Amino acid sequence: MPETDIYRIQPGETPDLFNSDTRDIGLYPELSKSKSPAVLAGLTKRLSDLQQVLWADGERSLLVVIQAMDTGGKDGTIRRVLSGVNPQGVDVHGFGVPSELELAHDYLWRVHARTPSDGRIGIFNRSHYEDVLVVRVLDLVPKSRWSKRFDQIRAFEHMLVDEGTAIVKIMLNISKDEQKERLEARLADPSKTYKFNPADLGTRALWNDYMIAYGDAIARTSTDTAPWFVVPADRKWYRNLAVSRILIETLEGLDLSFPEPDFDPGAVVIE
Repeated sequence: MPETDIYRIQPGETPDLFNSDTRDIGLYPELSKSKSPAVLAGLTKRLSDLQQVLWADGERSLLVVIQAMDTGGKDGTIRRVLSGVNPQGVDVHGFGVPSELELAHDYLWRVHARTPSDGRIGIFNRSHYEDVLVVRVLDLVPKSRWSKRFDQIRAFEHMLVDEGTAIVKIMLNISKDEQKERLEARLADPSKTYKFNPADLGTRALWNDYMIAYGDAIARTSTDTAPWFVVPADRKWYRNLAVSRILIETLEGLDLSFPEPDFDPGAVVIE
């Protein structure tokens, strides 16, 4: 059993987001922050090697869905964890407020067009799950509509898996106290103030509602083939290690290999 399964949500299991330890370091209980860069460097190298095989194999793809509350570390995780991979083989997509064109289609339309093609890694910074999170908490669509989307999302992801895309979904779980510190840090640092959005305070006021919505969405859509992982994210250094391990173990599970040449390399003479 992969060690990262300590954060994997089994099908039908509802994570206790109100009481989970957001400062847990269970994968590296003896590691300190000061020593973590060396460990991350090794993981980054391994992830880079696996990405090369994924690209060369050309038969599979990997979709990584990253969700979090504001200041949860989505951008930082993507930047640090993928720092060593070939950017030509990675596509990062953010899903903000839908455009008029996107709203004129079904909610999965804009998402499906951005899923990774064979040999590539696709990263969703927010995702189709906004349509069972934000729309639910803010009452943007009636319950009769968003409640049907859990089944639709499971079917959508099942189809992607059947077509060769491995899916891993990660919630970066921070505490409300940690979010407060990060928001205050943005206000205090001129180089980070641009990240602060007063609207984030309105979202923060609905913290409990979002935790309930996240718990429900994860419980309803974590499957054997498209699992959710709830990663403790108060400690940024540990968050990066944990996410790296999840991606590595996912790619290793695909049993990829470099393709055999259709010629005899030993017979080639280069003059």
